[in-house]
Amino acid sequence: MPRAPQRHHRRWLRPAAVAAAALTAWTAAPSAAAPLPPDGTRPAHCSRIDAAKVPGAARQQAHCLDELTTAGTVASGHTDPADWAGLTPEGLATPRGVPGIQIDGYFPDTSTTNTNHGWNHDSQFVIRLPDRWNGGLVVSGAPGVREQYANDRAFGDWAVSQGYAFAATDKGATSAAFHRDGRTPGDALAEGNHRVTQLTRAARQVVARRYQRPPSRTLAMGMSNGGYLVRWQLENHPELYDGGVDWEGTLWRTEGPNLLTFLPPALRHYPSYAAGGAGAEQAHRAMKAAGYPAGSEFLWPFHHQYYWDLTQRIYREELDPEFDGVTEAGTPFCAPGTPACDADYVYADRPGEVRRAVAKIALTGRIGKPLISFHGTYDVLLPISRSSDVYARLVRREGRGHLHRYYRVEAGTHVDSLADAFPGRVRPLVPCHRSAATALERWLDDGVRPPSSRTLKLPEGAGPEKLLTHCPLNG
Repeated sequence: MPRAPQRHHRRWLRPAAVAAAALTAWTAAPSAAAPLPPDGTRPAHCSRIDAAKVPGAARQQAHCLDELTTAGTVASGHTDPADWAGLTPEGLATPRGVPGIQIDGYFPDTSTTNTNHGWNHDSQFVIRLPDRWNGGLVVSGAPGVREQYANDRAFGDWAVSQGYAFAATDKGATSAAFHRDGRTPGDALAEGNHRVTQLTRAARQVVARRYQRPPSRTLAMGMSNGGYLVRWQLENHPELYDGGVDWEGTLWRTEGPNLLTFLPPALRHYPSYAAGGAGAEQAHRAMKAAGYPAGSEFLWPFHHQYYWDLTQRIYREELDPEFDGVTEAGTPFCAPGTPACDADYVYADRPGEVRRAVAKIALTGRIGKPLISFHGTYDVLLPISRSSDVYARLVRREGRGHLHRYYRVEAGTHVDSLADAFPGRVRPLVPCHRSAATALERWLDDGVRPPSSRTLKLPEGAGPEKLLTHCPLNG
């Protein structure tokens, strides 16, 4: 597809569900009513709906709903299942019985990729205000290149069923063509950080207007690119949050590692490994050296088909558009040696402006509030040794280790739907989110520090049912 002459004037494409999926305790069972806040107040159903105005929004619409979880919002049209397709295991239970207010809208923006509600407008958000409020607020950004409803099943349902107000943003640029937004390389990714900050400030005011007092706690939560957003917020705006939960966050470092350092080796070597023959063993060693762990080979074919190629091309286009000249986002599945092939991309050899683009989104590890991170050891989109392991070391190097707990989850991978495809071999991570969130609450409420950072071993003899409902952090 030819490049448009100006990045910020490019038209947008809506992604296919599988393309969006490339960039993505105990189960939230139907829950008891959330606890009342300390003062015992319980607003009437959808009370003060007219007061729940979102400051700074260019458009907003509020609806009184009998059910804020996906048990009701799918049928009522207040979520989009395509946004969260593939992110959670099929057997994940859906909580019910959470009436309240939902606000949909968008902030001023010039890009138009997000087609939800027929608005064709980016920087869309959703805010949910349960009638039975626990005093807290959870804020999140979408994983991958998805839209604002992407976290609804993974932890949005859990949040409102526990009584939290919940807010989520599409990050201001969505779809496999997100790189068309922004004036200079890196702008589209950097916008996501701004949009989470913007939504957090606005949602705190909405909560105060609806419940007539500000939130007693604000938590940042996210997975994949959303987990990156949690890290960035706690590094750069800790004053807005009390803590965060980071689910397999993406790592961006100016000198690496980052996506552009470990995805090209997979594109370069996997075909030789898959073909067998004389070069297969050498290719296998190269894959492992790039960070793809031994034992995860059964996941490589799927990731080669759906994840590695697309992810490399669209993120490289965002940060290094000059690599392929007038071609937009490279040539899919090109063979090494093909001109401007992403399989041959070497980040270390690229000019300084590429690092300057990455510097706009780089992480430091200087978190200012408590953070719990977890990541699957079989994540072969964001290999753990090249992402969260490195981030945990950064946090310690910055002297912030007392604010961080990091759990390596044995046999967890990047999207939980693969636990259905490989039962017993892949461990879903959604139960680990529940355990991490509960541990963070106890840390903030009672000063009870979570168990020390560790690897959570795959329980011997555990079947898919148990793995779907248990992830003890002391395991």
